[in-house]
Amino acid sequence: MDSLASLEVRQPESAASAVLVAIPAHNEDRFIGSLVLKLRARGHAVLVIDDGSSDATARVAEAAGAVVARHPRNLGKAAAVHTAFKEARGLDVDALVLLDGDSQHDPGDVGHVVAPILSGQADMVVGSRYAGDADEIPRWRVVGQQALSLATNIGSGLHLTDTQSGFRAFSRRAFDEMYVRGEGFAIESEMQFHARERGWKVLEVPIQVHYELPIKRNPVWQGVRTLDGIFRLIAEHRPLLFFTLPGVLAFLAGLALGIAVVRIYEATLQLAVGYALITVLLCLGGMLSMFVGIMLHAMRGLLERAVGARSDPPE
Repeated sequence: MDSLASLEVRQPESAASAVLVAIPAHNEDRFIGSLVLKLRARGHAVLVIDDGSSDATARVAEAAGAVVARHPRNLGKAAAVHTAFKEARGLDVDALVLLDGDSQHDPGDVGHVVAPILSGQADMVVGSRYAGDADEIPRWRVVGQQALSLATNIGSGLHLTDTQSGFRAFSRRAFDEMYVRGEGFAIESEMQFHARERGWKVLEVPIQVHYELPIKRNPVWQGVRTLDGIFRLIAEHRPLLFFTLPGVLAFLAGLALGIAVVRIYEATLQLAVGYALITVLLCLGGMLSMFVGIMLHAMRGLLERAVGARSDPPE
């Protein structure tokens, strides 16, 4: 990984604070050069995280004026974002902007996205494809993205129109506090969970996205893996919602079916064995799920208190 000590963070003319733009990139040598040049022309310091590319992504980015942090192999976008946050903490910048390196995002929108951060209105700003005119977005993308957004919004308790947008800006507080795992496909959703838990001010601004280029990954497989990551986040961050609520519903369904079994027996003097077995399974499974959710919720609370007590300064 190249040293970032020599990274010159200039102040753009339109802002009184320094902005670092970080670009996770994997095999993007076709676009990374022009993207870096456009950002540098606007006065932004640019950090490219080369996530184990096998092409000339790193060399082109450096030639265009970016500082490059290299991963020895492809670790995935979450690991690249983790590196971006880690490096930003060591620099004298007031805002960190993330955008994709495949030319879908317009560098001209950076100022628009980062403005609420620099004015103190927000800790995280999400560039939303659906906050403005979304007519140019392919319908199949809209359906898939809205399904993922619904799951993320319900799970996190924070509502956004575009939970999967990779174009985001963060305040100093946000990227100092942010911790993301170095694996997984639900990195954008994970940020939303963190924002909700830490009480950040979150805003959305409309952005333009270009979809002329063919997709690099199978969208169905990508969507399934992202949804799996979202469910894992819900189980980890909101165990009462993930475990206890379904457990309560299952237990109530078991009770209702049990009442039906009793009435059948009273009317026919015969036990509906199949319904009775389902009743037992629903009641036992529901009780177990409720217990697991409550225990995990309690353990999470204890862990948060322990971490908070450890971080408090001694009196």
